[in-house]
Amino acid sequence: MILVDGQPQDTVSALDRGLLYGDGLFETIRFAGDAAPLWSRHMQRLALGCERLGLPAADPVLLWREAQAARGDMTHAVVRITLTRGVGTRGYAMPALPQVARIVAAFPMPALDAALYRDGVRLHLCETRLAEQPRLAGIKHLNRLEQVLARAEWSDPSIAEGLLCDMRGHAVSATAANLFAVIGGVPVTPALERCGVAGVLRAALLEALPRLEVRDLPLHECLAADELFLSSSVRGILPVQAVGDTVFAPGPVTRAMQAHWRGLGFPMEQA
Repeated sequence: MILVDGQPQDTVSALDRGLLYGDGLFETIRFAGDAAPLWSRHMQRLALGCERLGLPAADPVLLWREAQAARGDMTHAVVRITLTRGVGTRGYAMPALPQVARIVAAFPMPALDAALYRDGVRLHLCETRLAEQPRLAGIKHLNRLEQVLARAEWSDPSIAEGLLCDMRGHAVSATAANLFAVIGGVPVTPALERCGVAGVLRAALLEALPRLEVRDLPLHECLAADELFLSSSVRGILPVQAVGDTVFAPGPVTRAMQAHWRGLGFPMEQA
């Protein structure tokens, strides 16, 4: 089901600023039964995004009620919440009193191949680079053209994701997941102050991983890591099997984080 401003429908105005300018935010939230284990973290990031973009703060209680209504009787679902600045006058200037458009859509949880959690996924090293914009870094704004262009770089079904770097040659993330490396036994995840999305599962892992370093991760250092894995609030923890011709194997940190994911309340998908 799709709700627009609380009503069952699937259309918005052609003059909506989310459509015209990417002026808005979204969250993609996995439900396991009646629970959404990372809900509070999604709401925290949404609140940060509203503050950054100057949008009126969203009401988490209302969003929860609408997410449950949209989900209906789906046992396992993915709910996308989209907020836009709504309809305004022509041009980039923000409306003085924005009428935020609220779109809540639920979809069945896609099938996940347990072998990928056991053996890992292959990554394409993307030519598309992430531009630096600190004011937008971290939040999940509606403009995802960099990710769209990066995802268009491969069509091989055996490649599950792409590795994105910034303009300085630092590894940042996958197209739809955060990146973690284990280097000399120490977990490392790229700093996201200049570009990239600060994932909610990434935030949970920052609290769970001892001796974690958050810093720039040059590509050559990333490709020499002992382990690589991806984190996604929908897909969980995915080991990286290869980046191009560079091969990796799932290691103890990756397996521990998969166990942590299950401990958060998500089902086990490992083979």
